[in-house]
Amino acid sequence: MAAVKVYGPSVSTAVSRVLACLIEKDVQFEVIPVDMSKGEHKRPQFLSLQPFGQVPAFQDGNISLFESRAICRYVCEKYGERGNKGLYGTNPLAKASIDQWVEAEGQSFNPPSSALVFQLAFAPRMKLKQDERVIRQNEEKLGKVLDVYDKRLAETRFLAGDEFSLADLSHLPNAHYLVTATDMAQLFTQRDNVSRWWNDISTRDSWIKVLHFHKTTK
Repeated sequence: MAAVKVYGPSVSTAVSRVLACLIEKDVQFEVIPVDMSKGEHKRPQFLSLQPFGQVPAFQDGNISLFESRAICRYVCEKYGERGNKGLYGTNPLAKASIDQWVEAEGQSFNPPSSALVFQLAFAPRMKLKQDERVIRQNEEKLGKVLDVYDKRLAETRFLAGDEFSLADLSHLPNAHYLVTATDMAQLFTQRDNVSRWWNDISTRDSWIKVLHFHKTTK
């Protein structure tokens, strides 16, 4: 089986999501660096793969895809018999449960967490001024989302049930930055069930390997 190609810096949250999925599914991959500081993501060759000029772009043979959550679903479906076979469920109800929490991540968790990651982790590195109003507003929004998660995780070990799934994996990149690179770790640690869940998912071998990529690639 030829390696699939993932285009983008591994430290990108969206690229990291795809890499974690590929590792869980035991699918060989090659990371193709994209230097966004030099505008490589806006060049015609890259735009032919990702028309919005964002990362990641993904190639599997003659198939090209973009948008990290769609890529993850594709990987789980195409390589269903590889690696973690239950990552995207094994029946319609399991898939629906996973999908609803992936949607919750994309629509409810991602907007405030992405805003906080940018303001607190990336803006200082880019020497940009932080917006305290944006930080306060999104801290409050994310807290409300995690309150919902905490109630759910009092009933099940993971978001979509008692097995780790794509629903949990999708949260890893943003949560990692918030817990390890900002002063927002308490949003996770002060909620008992969320804290337990975060400890479970952040110590998976697949995520540890993604973090290794962060250190060894750009």
